[in-house]
Amino acid sequence: MRARHVAASALVLAGLVVGSGGIASAADPVPVGGGSPVVIADRSICTVTVVGTDDAGRSVGLTAGHCGDPGDAVTPEFERDRVIGHIVRVLPDYDTAVIEFDAGETLPVTTIGETTITRVGAPPSFADAVCKQGRSTGRTCGLTVGDVLGTQQAFSALCVGQGDSGAPVVEGDAVIGMVNAYLGVPCVGPAVVTTMESIVHEVNRTGGTGAGFRPVGQAVPVS
Repeated sequence: MRARHVAASALVLAGLVVGSGGIASAADPVPVGGGSPVVIADRSICTVTVVGTDDAGRSVGLTAGHCGDPGDAVTPEFERDRVIGHIVRVLPDYDTAVIEFDAGETLPVTTIGETTITRVGAPPSFADAVCKQGRSTGRTCGLTVGDVLGTQQAFSALCVGQGDSGAPVVEGDAVIGMVNAYLGVPCVGPAVVTTMESIVHEVNRTGGTGAGFRPVGQAVPVS
């Protein structure tokens, strides 16, 4: 038994002696940005809309509110045993969830796939060309009819399927909306997009985690 114990201890020590300092470091931070796929509460697969910081310096992100509830753990889709944050609050009227990322667990990035986000933009207008970056259907583009009903939502001809909930809708490098649903058949019916300006305004108005949000790459909070 003692020989086995010594051998096991040697293996553990050998595993620690790595890297320039001779001691293993913690796992590298996970790159996360608008378009990153995440799993919430080991149940829902969704897409991060945008990441940034709030007025308290916390690392935060947004996704669709129907993806989870306050307290639910958030993990990368392909590393499900690693918790990188939690949903801290949900805004039901805007179908939006605020995620607070754990310090040191994530590396906020501006680019995921073919989509780069550095700022929040104005809501889309009629016939604007927009694109989205989703977990399931990747980057797709199409025209939007804008917020014609005055409901803080726009309808856009974007291919959207399950897992794309929360996907950022962009014009250039500006995130202008969040995918919350599709009507009818996936990739056929129009996508329902909540405007990003309205989401951020509500996050600021209600205070708490996420208030004073600024995306990675934007120097000042979104008013």
